[in-house]
Amino acid sequence: MQKYRPEDLHGIHAIVYALFDADERLDRAAMRRQVQACLSCGVHGMAALGLATEVSKLTEAERRTVMDWVAEDTAGKVPLAFTIFGASVAEQTAQLRHAQQAGADWVILQPPTVGTFSAAEYIRFFGRVAQATTLPVAIQNAPAFLGRGLSADEIRELVEQQPNIRLIKGEGPVVEIAGLLERTAGRVSVFNGRGGLELVDNLRAGCRGMILAPDCIDYAVSAYEAWRSGDEARAECQYREMLPAVVFVMQGVENLLCYGKRLFGARAGIAIHDRAPAQRATPAGAAMVERFAAALGALGDAR
Repeated sequence: MQKYRPEDLHGIHAIVYALFDADERLDRAAMRRQVQACLSCGVHGMAALGLATEVSKLTEAERRTVMDWVAEDTAGKVPLAFTIFGASVAEQTAQLRHAQQAGADWVILQPPTVGTFSAAEYIRFFGRVAQATTLPVAIQNAPAFLGRGLSADEIRELVEQQPNIRLIKGEGPVVEIAGLLERTAGRVSVFNGRGGLELVDNLRAGCRGMILAPDCIDYAVSAYEAWRSGDEARAECQYREMLPAVVFVMQGVENLLCYGKRLFGARAGIAIHDRAPAQRATPAGAAMVERFAAALGALGDAR
């Protein structure tokens, strides 16, 4: 039975980092602590296997393992989404079916990882994968990060063709998101990302919420709750508190995986190890992580 309708999904959803041990293996204990930390901050949903989870570095078996772990640790407390990664309809469909078995409440389809094709081909691709499930489906539309994506009008065409595609996971400036919301005329619920940049303006534009890595997740939750209660001034204040750190980590995906993950680790008390190839922290970057972690406090200290 479907637990959450697309229109029920809202707020700040945490998408987990892939946390490795010193031998570059997925670290079960660290991943559990990450989910627990996010839940303790009051997130409105959990997610895994997007760009922050370094999904392209994980084997197919590891992706399934992450689904199982995050589902087990979330334990139905909040809605759960998994990003579906793969180069073909068959690969994505297999991942989608495992996500459904693991307990996903909705799924997010990434564009296939090979080639660059016409919008019509991507629309057909997404439609075929979406037909393999009755779960609510989102499309991750992040051309700046993935090198491929759809326009607002193309997304409108897609959701008109495939009724269970009801959400969009964006990664773009708020002016682009506002245009998407206008062109789709309420047909889809839109969540933005980009680490929380323009958080309050995304809510003003009509976003249902944000899907963010957990380095500043407590401040984002606090800002959203203030906005939801009508306290716009407090929402802006909480956003300003997190903004310098967000700007620091959101200088590109590899920078996020290097420094955003380290900022999360410093705030959560979790040792961070990279899986090669990876951007390595410099002394200057490490010093900035330390300074931002001290300013933000331990995870959950959002004031």
